[in-house]
Amino acid sequence: MNIKNFKPIIYFIPLAVIQLTVIPLIAVDNITPNIIFILIAYYTLMFGQSYGTILGFALGFIFDIISGGLIGASMISFTLSAFIAGYFYSDNKIDFNTKSFFFLLIIFICGSINSFIYAVISNSNTSVNTFYIILFEGLLPGLYTSLFGLPFVIISPKKGLS
Repeated sequence: MNIKNFKPIIYFIPLAVIQLTVIPLIAVDNITPNIIFILIAYYTLMFGQSYGTILGFALGFIFDIISGGLIGASMISFTLSAFIAGYFYSDNKIDFNTKSFFFLLIIFICGSINSFIYAVISNSNTSVNTFYIILFEGLLPGLYTSLFGLPFVIISPKKGLS
């Protein structure tokens, strides 16, 4: 087997620990970034839509199990948002998509969709209006997640994480 297939899982383990322990400490009015989605989006833009969709499904399922949350919520949101991020994939534009500020735009769009889908699935409060869910559960976490993608653009390793 190729080591390429196991690298996302190796990177996922410490990111999941950070997502569950450190990230809640830096929440701004219950708005948190999703650093696991940055990893999924990066690999989607590196290897394509099919790879990213399967990776989103697998890592989302594992994250649902270890986080103790609603089983399937992260799995569905990661899968759908990775599928959408896959539309930005192009063999000719891998460096542009992963090492420029366009990467932050992709993370903002797909991270907002990820947060929105997760909020719709896991929200049990029926009295919350649609505007609140779109803004505070979708767009603002997507913006916060894209800020955490900034080191990928600034540092942008020559060889990448692949």
